[in-house]
Amino acid sequence: MDIDILGPLSVSCEGRTIGVRASKVRAMLATLALEPGHVVSHVELADELWAGHPVGNPRNALQAHATRVRKVLGLPAGDAALLRAVPNGYLLNVSRDRIDGNRFLDHAVRGAEALPGEPERALRHLEAALGLWRGPALLDAGDGLRCRSAGALFEERRLTVWEDLASARLILGDESRAIAELRQLTAQYPLRERFCELLMLALYRTGRQSDALELFRLTQRRLDEELGIQPAEPLQRRHAEILAHDPALSHPGVLWGRREPGRDGLPTG
Repeated sequence: MDIDILGPLSVSCEGRTIGVRASKVRAMLATLALEPGHVVSHVELADELWAGHPVGNPRNALQAHATRVRKVLGLPAGDAALLRAVPNGYLLNVSRDRIDGNRFLDHAVRGAEALPGEPERALRHLEAALGLWRGPALLDAGDGLRCRSAGALFEERRLTVWEDLASARLILGDESRAIAELRQLTAQYPLRERFCELLMLALYRTGRQSDALELFRLTQRRLDEELGIQPAEPLQRRHAEILAHDPALSHPGVLWGRREPGRDGLPTG
C-alpha cells in the first residue's frame, strides 16, 4: 500500500488508486503520513483538523475519523494493524518508503550526493524524484499548520532538485534540454536567482552571450522593482565571468555554487 501526498492525497493498493473524498479524513491521513511509524498526539491532530475551530469532544471526533481512514485504507472497522490507536494519539504503521514524499526526498539526497562525481546516476535519481509529483504537495490536505508547512518545504525541495537536474544536464553536455527546462522555470520563478544563473551559463555555453547578459539585466530589474534588492553575489559573479569570457565557465566545477536561502522570491518564515 502506498500513500501519495505529492499532489491530491490518494491511496494506492494492488494497482488501484483511491481518492479520499472527506476533507477531515484527508487531513488526518496526511498528518499521520508525514510521520509514519510515530505517534501523533490527539492534541496535535485536533490542532491540525480544527485549527481555530475547536470541537466539543475532539477525541470522539478523531475516533470517528480514524474509522473512516481505516475504511479508505481497505481495513475492517476494528483492524488496528495499519492505523493504531494508542493512549495519547494515533500511529500510522507503514514503512516510510510507502509514502511518495519520502521516496522523493531519498532520490533528491542521492541525486545531490552523486552530482559531482557521477552525473549520470545523479540524473536518474533527480528525474525519478521529480517524476513522483502529480501536483502541489499536500494539495487538498486542509489548512492545518503541519500540512501547510510540510507542503511549502516539499515545494522548496522540489525547486532545489530542478536546480540539481539542470546542473547534471550541463555537466553531461545537454545544454539544449537544460535551456528548455530552465526557460520554463525562470518564467515561473523569475526571482529565483539560481535558475537565472544556470540559464545564463547554458546560454553562454551555446554561444548566446548576448541572451545571457540580457537575462541578467531583466532579472536585475525585477529584483530591484519587486524586492528592492540587487542580485546576490553568485549571480553577479556569473555575470562578470560571462562578460570576461572566463575559461572556467566550460568546467564542471563552475556549477558548485553556494545557494542563497531566502533569495528566491519565496517566503522564508
